[in-house]
Formats: sequence, C-alpha cells, structure tokens
Amino acid sequence: MAEGLICQLRRNSDNCGEVVEEIVRIEKRVFPKHESLAKCFEQELRKHNCGLLFSEIGGDVAGYVMYSWPSSLCASITKLAVKENYRRQGHGEALLKAAIEKCRTRNIQRVSLHVDPSRIPAVSLYKKSGFLVDTLVQGYYSFDRDAYRMYLDLVETN
Repeated sequence: MAEGLICQLRRNSDNCGEVVEEIVRIEKRVFPKHESLAKCFEQELRKHNCGLLFSEIGGDVAGYVMYSWPSSLCASITKLAVKENYRRQGHGEALLKAAIEKCRTRNIQRVSLHVDPSRIPAVSLYKKSGFLVDTLVQGYYSFDRDAYRMYLDLVETN
C-alpha cells in the first residue's frame, strides 16, 4: 500500500472544510445520486454517534469510511469509498480496519453493513475482513437492486 495516514475528521480542525469538500466529491463520483449523502453530509457529521475516518496521502484524500453506533451494542459502516486512482492498494482495507478498531474501543459487539452484491471487490473486502453475509435484502437500494446485509461479531463466543 502507498503510505496513507488514517485520520479522524475533527470538526474544529483547520482543514475540516477542505476535507469534507473532497469527501463530498468522492461521494458524488462513487455512489449513484439516490445513494449519495453528498447533500446531507454536514448533517450526518453533526450526529453525536457518527465517526468519519479518512486516508490522506500527500495532502490528498484517498478515501473515507463513515460509521455510526446507534447503541452501545451495535455499529454500522454507512459508507466506505476510495478514489479510483487509489484502489487495489489497501486503502479500503486500512480504513475498514481502523473503523472496526474504533468500534472495539467503544465495546461494540457487532458491526453491520449493507453492500450491493454486484460490487464484487467490496464484498470480497468485507469477507476478507471477517464479515459474514446475514441475508439478501431485496429492493434495498431500489426496486431492482438488492443488498447483502453483512455483520462482524466483535465479541468472542465460547
């Protein structure tokens, strides 16, 4: 992997506005308009139970992961995206691992996510990271686009 620094977005940092603008640009390029949080990104980030990590290379935002924890028991990976020119270099995996570690520090027991089964590289990344397919949710993204609901248990069972 090209050396990327995983950073946590801090609302009071000097470069917060620039980072959010770049993440919104990535969001618009990667996700279909009806799945993009670009229009409400600032609102999402204001939530107290939401975190955002980004990978930075030489001042460039390579990718980001957004996660939330609606309760002390579970968390959800809500977005994970990497710019095309940084893909297949380990940035997505590093971001995912960092978000999972943040969840561990909160004593979260299960992390879940939804992913389009046709996004094979994403599904492979999640499986490689230990996520299991729970079920296929028909019509999750639209009437003709389904999603896998996947999960990763962070507590060991005996």
